[in-house]
This record gives sequence, structure tokens and C-alpha cells, in this order.
Amino acid sequence: MTSRRQRKLAELIHQQISHLIQHHIRDPRLGFVTVTGVDLNRDYSVALVYVTLFDNANPKDAMKGLESASGYIRRELAKLLSIRQVPQLTFKLDTSFEYGQQMDTLLANIAQEEAERTSSMDTTDEDVTS
Repeated sequence: MTSRRQRKLAELIHQQISHLIQHHIRDPRLGFVTVTGVDLNRDYSVALVYVTLFDNANPKDAMKGLESASGYIRRELAKLLSIRQVPQLTFKLDTSFEYGQQMDTLLANIAQEEAERTSSMDTTDEDVTS
């Protein structure tokens, strides 16, 4: 269970990393990166940063770009945050958005098949009653 302080610090780190990536990091490997969440361990020494990549042909290159920028991001976080030790940053690809899109597609296909089945049953019923 995460403490209130841990959640607040994770949210603050999330906001600052998002701002740094959007406005200060100019690595062409990144493309369009969105930070979707940050999890801190109990002693605040490691932050797991979840990112989603849009319009990016090679996720491996983008993750390498983020890893190479992690030192710069930690340095900037140290300037912005008033904490004793800035956590080690570990970036992880968040695939929940892609998973959600796949689920939406599957549900849309099911709804379409159901509508087709219902309409074919309606036409069959009309032929029988005529």
C-alpha cells in the first residue's frame, strides 16, 4: 500500500518528467512520448516511469533515448524537487493504451456481428409472416 507522501511525490515526479521531455529534451529517437504514470518504491530510491509512444516507428530506439536522457532528467529533478535523494529512473513501455484499442476493436466487431445477425433474423421473420 502506498502512502500519501509516496503518491504525491510520484505525481510531482510525473509532472516534472513530462514537462522536461516535452520542452527540454530534443532527442529525435523519442518522437511523441507521453508519461502515463510513475511508481516509487518504499524507500524512494527507484522510480518506475511508464511511457506511451505515439507515431514512433522503433520503440527500442525511443527507450534507448529515454535511458540516455535519464541522467539529465535526474539532474533537473534534483534542481526542481526539495528531496534528499532523487530516485533512480527506470523507464517502462506502457502498453495499456494499445491493449485498450485492441479491446475497443474487438467490442466493435462483436457489436457489428450482432447487428448483422439481428438484421438478418428480422428479414427472415418478415419473409415468414408475409
